Amino acid sequence: METQSSESPVRTAHLPQVTEPRNPGMDLDLEWVRAVQANTSAIERRAATLPGRRSVKKEYQAAWLLKAITMIDLTTLSGDDTIGRVRRLCAKARQPVASSTLQALDMPPITTGAVCVYHDMIETAVSALEGTGVPVAAVSTGFPAGLSPFHLRIAEIEESVKAGAEEIDIVISRRHVLSGDWQALYEEMKAFRVACGDAHVKAILATGELGSLRNVARASLVCMMAGADFIKTSTGKESVNATLPVTLVMIRAIRDYYDRTGYRVGYKPAGGISKAKDALVYLSLIKDELGDRWLEPDLFRFGASSLLGDIERQLEHYVTGAYSAGYRHSMG
Repeated sequence: METQSSESPVRTAHLPQVTEPRNPGMDLDLEWVRAVQANTSAIERRAATLPGRRSVKKEYQAAWLLKAITMIDLTTLSGDDTIGRVRRLCAKARQPVASSTLQALDMPPITTGAVCVYHDMIETAVSALEGTGVPVAAVSTGFPAGLSPFHLRIAEIEESVKAGAEEIDIVISRRHVLSGDWQALYEEMKAFRVACGDAHVKAILATGELGSLRNVARASLVCMMAGADFIKTSTGKESVNATLPVTLVMIRAIRDYYDRTGYRVGYKPAGGISKAKDALVYLSLIKDELGDRWLEPDLFRFGASSLLGDIERQLEHYVTGAYSAGYRHSMG
C-alpha cells in the first residue's frame, strides 16, 4: 500500500512547529501500572509486517524524508568530541541539505530538530546555533549508565540547564524497573523533571536492558506519570537499541496516557536508525498509531547522526537520478 497525500507533497514537508501544553504528570497509579501487559509474540508479529506494509515513492518519499530531517536530534556523544567537531555538527544542523537540492524541490531552508551533546559541549553548541531556533539537548544524569550519586545527577541537570540546554535527555535507573520498584522510579523521574525547570526532559529507558516488553510498557507509563515530556528508547550505547517491537509498545503507552489524561507525550527512538528506509517505517508507524499530530518535532525525534547522510543521498538521487558518495555527506 502506498501512503500519499492530496496536498502538494514536498511543500508540506516543513511546517511551523506547534507547541503542546507540557505534560504535568499525575499521581502514581500503581493499579494502572500493574495492569499493563504486553503480548510479546503478537507485538513481534505485528512489528515484522511493518517494513512491507507501507511504501512511499517519488515526490511523496522526498516529502517524508524532508520531514524526517526536521525531526532529527543530530548527535555526537563520543569521548573524542572536540569544539571543532561540535561546531561542524551545528553547521550541519543549520543547513542539513544542500541549498541546490532544496531549490530543486522548491523548499525553503530547513533545520534539524536539535543538536544533542555532552554537558561540556553545551556552550559551544549554543553559540554555534544562536539565532537559528535549533535547541541544544544535553545528555545527563550519569549518561549512559545512570549510576553516579543521585545528588550529582540532579546537579548535572541543573548545570546543563544553566549552560543553555533547552532539552535534557536523562537516563533512568534500570534497577528500579528490573526489581519492580515503581515508586522509586516515579520519585526519581519526578525529581529529574523538577531539576529541569523549563527545559523539556526526555526519559531514556535503555529498553535493551529492561528484560521484557512488559517492563518497557510499565516504565514508559511511570515516567509519563512523573512528568516526562518525551520517552526515549536508548542511549545508543546498549547492545540492543531502538527496535520496532519496543517502539510499538512505547507509542501505545503514549496513546493510552493521552486517552486517559489528555496530555501528549513525545517519542524518541535512538540508536541503530541509520537508513532512510528505516526512518520511513518509523514515521508510518507513528502516523498509524498516534496520528499526524505526532509527526512534528515537538512530539517526535530521531536520535541519530548517520541517518541524515543517507537521507541526503536519497534526496539527491531523487533530484539528479544518481547517488552521491557517502563521504560527501559527513557529519563533521
